[in-house]
Amino acid sequence: MAKVRTQKEYVNRRDLMREQLAHQAAKLMAEDGITDHAFAKRKAARQLGAADTQHLPSNHEVDAALHSYRALYQQNSHPGILRQLREEALITMRLLAEFHPYLTGSALSGTAGEQSDINLMLFSDDAKAVLLFLLKHNIDFEDGEWIARVGGHEETVPSYTLTSESGVQTHIIVLPENARHSGSRHPETHADIAAVWALLAG
Repeated sequence: MAKVRTQKEYVNRRDLMREQLAHQAAKLMAEDGITDHAFAKRKAARQLGAADTQHLPSNHEVDAALHSYRALYQQNSHPGILRQLREEALITMRLLAEFHPYLTGSALSGTAGEQSDINLMLFSDDAKAVLLFLLKHNIDFEDGEWIARVGGHEETVPSYTLTSESGVQTHIIVLPENARHSGSRHPETHADIAAVWALLAG
């Protein structure tokens, strides 16, 4: 019985540490503008004297803590910041409507803050179609590449970063058309134009 209690105590301590790390990482993301989950978790572990821990919380756990933190401590400022990001996302999505855009990331989940970016997925079998569209409409951008999981394997896809007049960056990746019909998108993680409009109207 003593061994069982010891194991249970270990699990309880581990879970308590994960919870503390999640809340500390969330606080860092909310107050310091950190947007990288991994960096926030490592910094939180150092601050709590657990730099060597193997039991870091998941991104989902940190996001849940971040939701709670913003609702408790940033209830006056956060809704306006989130709305601005979603409004900017919708403008860009409507501009790029022919590529069937989806909003993903923190602007959709509701964990975004002042330093957060907008993340969009576009779809086209023509790898240069979005590039040509941006050039045709004289839209300033930075281009690059992104590693995305497509059809069960990793693939290099085009990426573009747009910066609005307010300084908000929108990161775009372009996936092949078959990825749009893969069934891997879910309403809580991927929102099309209608869904983003509904969020703003709600």
